[in-house]
Amino acid sequence: MNKAGKEELEGITLDVYLQVLKIGKPVGPREVMKAANLSSPSVAYRHLQKLEDLGYLQKNTYGEYITKDKAHISGYIWISNHLIPKMWRYSMVFLAILAAEAVILAVHYAVETYEFKVFFLLLILVTVLAFSVFTIEGFLQIRRTHYSKHEKTSPKNNSDSINENGSPKNASAKLLSAIYFIRNKHCVLGASFISHRRI
Repeated sequence: MNKAGKEELEGITLDVYLQVLKIGKPVGPREVMKAANLSSPSVAYRHLQKLEDLGYLQKNTYGEYITKDKAHISGYIWISNHLIPKMWRYSMVFLAILAAEAVILAVHYAVETYEFKVFFLLLILVTVLAFSVFTIEGFLQIRRTHYSKHEKTSPKNNSDSINENGSPKNASAKLLSAIYFIRNKHCVLGASFISHRRI
């Protein structure tokens, strides 16, 4: 394990690293300065050097910087060579659930009762809401990361959305809690309804 795994990137250093990834080819301080909108090449060089010391970048024979290792960035995961918000991973899970629910409803629509159809449509609605929340949170994470270079403190992580008593702080966390609650309620009601039909 190298030094890169011991320090999480933030602020201008994070922005410089993301710009190097975005450019996708060997870069120098001036190119990074323009891409990251920095004040001077020396500022870009300082952060490039820091990234090299951490093991994220390396210099080629021409003295340009290229990516060497994948950085650990709060709120993001790597899929192949692409960096995406963690929330989108959960979005994909709910999208798969939504597709499965739609197929089940289509197959059983002609033979099931009106009550079953209403229950399943409500279940699909809850899944759509969950998918939407995680997708929006992913875009908000990208926006927060984009503006993190203007902040001296590190970006808020997911634990900041929970109070000491375990209750969610922000609106998104509260909405997610409500969605899980409603979904569990519908699952219980659905199980009871199906059991009642079999009796």
